[in-house]
Amino acid sequence: MATRHLVRTVILQSLYEWDFYHKEKDIIAILERNLQEFASGIDEPDFAWRILKGLVEHLREIDEIIVRVAPEWPLDKVAIIDRNILRIGLYELMYANPEEVPPKVAINEAIEVAKNYGGPSSARFVNGVLGTVYREVQAKRGDVVSEVPVAPKRKKRKDAK
Repeated sequence: MATRHLVRTVILQSLYEWDFYHKEKDIIAILERNLQEFASGIDEPDFAWRILKGLVEHLREIDEIIVRVAPEWPLDKVAIIDRNILRIGLYELMYANPEEVPPKVAINEAIEVAKNYGGPSSARFVNGVLGTVYREVQAKRGDVVSEVPVAPKRKKRKDAK
């Protein structure tokens, strides 16, 4: 597993716990513990801290984007895992340095994380929200978007039923 992908999954795990406890626990302590336990020795720990710091700073705006783009899903009704995958993806898409994390990479990573950790329709939901925001951002910049990036489908294993 690539380092940044691993970092995103550890951040997701940390956000899940923080969100589960209604943001009453210390998110910094949660991430420190999870990085130590699940990603000790990674070569870019500062990447994790940049994402977490930026995401927490922009949490209100990110949640407002989710509510606006997916109005049929009240934020508290979105599965906790999907909500936090979206938060990471939207932070990277909207606020992270695009030189460090290009928008298409942010979207593809979020979709892959949703495929691995979300429910059966999580990847489609994440793709729909992030794709809509991506198109809106590109339209504001005056760019033409012919296609929203979509992570390739995983092949079924032969032994899978």
